[in-house]
Amino acid sequence: MKLDLSFSEFKNDLPASIVVFFVALPLCLGIALASGAPLFSGVIAGIVGGIVVGLFSGSRLGVSGPAAGLAVIVFDAIATLGSWELFLVAVVLSGVIQLIMGYARAGFIAYFIPTSVITGMLAGIGLLIILKQIPYLFGWHADFLGEEAFVHANGENTFSAIEHALNLMSPAAIIISGVSLALLVVWDKFLVPRHKIFQLIQGPIVVVLLGILASVMMSQAGTPLDPSMLVSLPVINSFSDFTNELSFPAFSQMLNMDVLTIAIVMAAVASIETLLCVEATDKLDPQKNVTPTNRELKAQGIGNIISGLVGGLPITQVIVRSSANIAFGGKTKLSAIMHGIFLLVAVLAISTMLNLIPLASLAAILIVVGYKLTKPVMFKIMYKNGWEQFLPFITTIAVMIFTDLLTGVFAGLGVSIFFTLKSSFLNAYQFKETINEDHGETTHHIVLAEDVSFFNKPSILKKLNSIPGNSKVVLDFSNTKSIAFDVKEMIKDYIDQAHSKNIQVETIKF
Repeated sequence: MKLDLSFSEFKNDLPASIVVFFVALPLCLGIALASGAPLFSGVIAGIVGGIVVGLFSGSRLGVSGPAAGLAVIVFDAIATLGSWELFLVAVVLSGVIQLIMGYARAGFIAYFIPTSVITGMLAGIGLLIILKQIPYLFGWHADFLGEEAFVHANGENTFSAIEHALNLMSPAAIIISGVSLALLVVWDKFLVPRHKIFQLIQGPIVVVLLGILASVMMSQAGTPLDPSMLVSLPVINSFSDFTNELSFPAFSQMLNMDVLTIAIVMAAVASIETLLCVEATDKLDPQKNVTPTNRELKAQGIGNIISGLVGGLPITQVIVRSSANIAFGGKTKLSAIMHGIFLLVAVLAISTMLNLIPLASLAAILIVVGYKLTKPVMFKIMYKNGWEQFLPFITTIAVMIFTDLLTGVFAGLGVSIFFTLKSSFLNAYQFKETINEDHGETTHHIVLAEDVSFFNKPSILKKLNSIPGNSKVVLDFSNTKSIAFDVKEMIKDYIDQAHSKNIQVETIKF
């Protein structure tokens, strides 16, 4: 795989990468916490996802790292295997499986996801981001940052967490988040259009710096923010501290059936999430570039192999980070790579300072990202496109909010398939009747469609059964290029039985 890296858009990629770094840092820690894994494993996955996957990926704007969608699988897998080092073997093997999938050209799966479902996934992610960040705006630590599922690990759910946040409001957090949101809106709407300097220095960077300043001032005033309201990065004081945080796989048990099973499950889920995010990211891309999906599977495979080898969580492409990258001006894959480098530098050099960042500041940034994904005009456009587009779209969103991302996507796919089956049922053939006045005989002409699948079988059978006795049927396959075996068998059976109703059957090119 070629490493097509470009520095031509460095002035845009640098500020975007800094914003993605600030978004990714607490998410890496939160997902590790939810997975029951060492906190540092999330940061390792973020570093590998940024640098390694970024280098090998063909995605222009996609950003990879640990995924919230895998948190439950990881938690259960660690409990099943009883060893973090043994779990890392499964991560490495899942990467090998993804690499094989890439070379086997399994990425074509992504092209079967309808646009209505991808659009619904983006809008659903946007709404989820907003709903999940509201508790942090008010200073209440609901659950791990980056949680996507409706039911939280602590027994709360998306809406009960908001209710508790409203009852336990922190004035300091509200001031920080309120100022942060106002600044982001003003920056985007009024300052950026007026001067190039505001395009180079992104609003989220200023919001984070002001958050750190507020945190320091409150601490000096004797009213520090509660630690649960701040980023909590492991403090690394030396290179030996860094190496001590690394873990290595226990390859002696590589052929353990539990390990192999977990590796297959993780590879499947991670690949599906990645392919969904690839489609969604390409849809958001202003230049509408198309990511080579097979190459992406290979890049993810390499990333998971390396992440597992050094003690990191499994990796996927992540829509939250990718959409933040797009929203704040990223132009090439360099922004994803630099965000990984910043994560590495951060844990080695400035972890103490980063632990002063209020989660309320980061929540404000994420809410702006969420809004850009789920603007009201999107709902209006999808509604105008008709029920065939709107129902899968709205189903995906609703199910995502009350369950999780993958369940929502599969529900939207189910609705799309229903409309596909309905269309297939209605468009299986063309039908006309002609009457021979001399003999008083009616001929029923059935011209079959170009592609006749087993989905068409019910409608064709219904039409054949409706033809009265003592008549003639012409089954014309002149336009048909492919016909399902089930349909062939059904037509042969009909021909064999037609004489019992005194029906004459003529076939053309059957």
